[in-house]
Amino acid sequence: MTLRRTAGGVRARTARLLHGRGWAVGPTVTGAVASGLSAATGLVIAREIGAAAFGHFTVVLTIATILTVGMLMSLNYVMYQELPRAEPADRPALVTTALLASLGLGTALTAAGLLAAAPLTALLGVDVRTLCFSLALAAAMTANQLTESLLRGLKRYARTAVLKLAVAVAYLGGSSYCLLVLGIRDAAFYLVALIATTAAFAVAAVPGLEIAPRTWSAALARSLYRHGAYVTVLAAFTSLVFGVDVIFLNHWAGQADVGVYSVYNGFPKRLFGVLFTDGIGLVLLPALATMDKTAVLRRIGRITPLVAAGTALLSFAAGAVFFLLLREQYPYALGLMALSAAGMGVHMVFNLYSAALLMDGVRGAKVLIACLAAGTPVALACQAALTAWQGLTGALTAFALSNLVLVALVAATAARTYRRADPAAGAPRPRETAP
Repeated sequence: MTLRRTAGGVRARTARLLHGRGWAVGPTVTGAVASGLSAATGLVIAREIGAAAFGHFTVVLTIATILTVGMLMSLNYVMYQELPRAEPADRPALVTTALLASLGLGTALTAAGLLAAAPLTALLGVDVRTLCFSLALAAAMTANQLTESLLRGLKRYARTAVLKLAVAVAYLGGSSYCLLVLGIRDAAFYLVALIATTAAFAVAAVPGLEIAPRTWSAALARSLYRHGAYVTVLAAFTSLVFGVDVIFLNHWAGQADVGVYSVYNGFPKRLFGVLFTDGIGLVLLPALATMDKTAVLRRIGRITPLVAAGTALLSFAAGAVFFLLLREQYPYALGLMALSAAGMGVHMVFNLYSAALLMDGVRGAKVLIACLAAGTPVALACQAALTAWQGLTGALTAFALSNLVLVALVAATAARTYRRADPAAGAPRPRETAP
């Protein structure tokens, strides 16, 4: 009877969260399938080209992800907010200004990267060819993420999902044919394919946008960049903390270990990214936006052990499947998989805290920025020291420790900040019931 009442309560809460959002289920499921196919493509490529070549592929993707933060400057985040609440007559100016501003900044940063190739390659520990691939992929990712945000901001969800699925199917089908039929094993070939398909989404999205070149406004561009400043700072910190580990490993261990690390760490992280963004986020993020943040943070603190343990178990099981599908170049070790699973568990807790704080606007963003500013140097020092000492094992250990440091900082700082801001903090609280 108790289980039945609990299940009924869960169904009722889910129904309340989905009320008025039924339109999102189809596009969300389609988008999640597209993301899953993209992840499957990475697994196929990793299996067929080998650990060393896939390590090069991973290094390029990691550097491109970091560069995208500077090229995009969170304009996609701003468009998610500004377009839905703008008057229809104002939307062409927003779309046009965002596109042209992003195009100009991306071109300038690409040119600057090529001009500064010598110091950049020395700093990153890569050759010029790798840097060029990274810059090209970053430009494609910038265009992809911005145009997707524009489509979603204009509420063209079905078009967005269909385009994502079409591109994912093309990438998986084309890569599988080239790998399994033509026998192409060069990582550069699949980097070009990734750049092309990533850019193809942006090109296909443009006809569905409201572009009017005469509505471009420099003042509006400055306003949009100011709006996204907090998120840009957060993106810069997180891309460093969760991206430089690959660069460290490439420097101290080599590309083969980077390829193996990507299977232990990269694939589970992408899997949970899809689950969190396209799955749980469907009902969680809209709900967080309207809930009392002090109560939310208390609840997150209480469920932290359950979230970490559940994520770790799922990651451990998923990792076993990944390695079953791969070849002997990717050695499976229970100890390494346990380290990876532990890191994923703490990482999911960090993501949960981050989502709750970001849904609180400027106050939450400031808390996150302060914690990342304090924790990033510690995390990077930990990653550098452990990776230089223990290679692959050290990198996996450092990932778990980095997340643990950040979770401890965020939990402590958020508790202090929101308790101080809560007028009833000093008063006795009634026993809370489930929402």
